[in-house]
Amino acid sequence: MLESGEFTTMAELAEHEGIAPSYMTRVLRLTLLAPEIVEAILDGKQSAELTLARVLELFPVEWSRQRR
Repeated sequence: MLESGEFTTMAELAEHEGIAPSYMTRVLRLTLLAPEIVEAILDGKQSAELTLARVLELFPVEWSRQRR
C-alpha cells in the first residue's frame, strides 16, 4: 500500500489498519530479514530462540550479521 502510493506515510497506513505507528514500524522492518530466515520461519524450521518478540527487536540489516 505504501509502494502503490495508496498511503504516503507509515502513520497513515497504521491508522487505516487500526494499529499503533510504532508497531507498524517494527512489523515493516521484517521485510529486511534475510531470505533464508524468512524461508525457515515459513517452513517452521527456525531455531527455538527465534521468537516473534526477538524478531521484532532491532536487528542488523546486513544479512550475514542476521544469520549469526
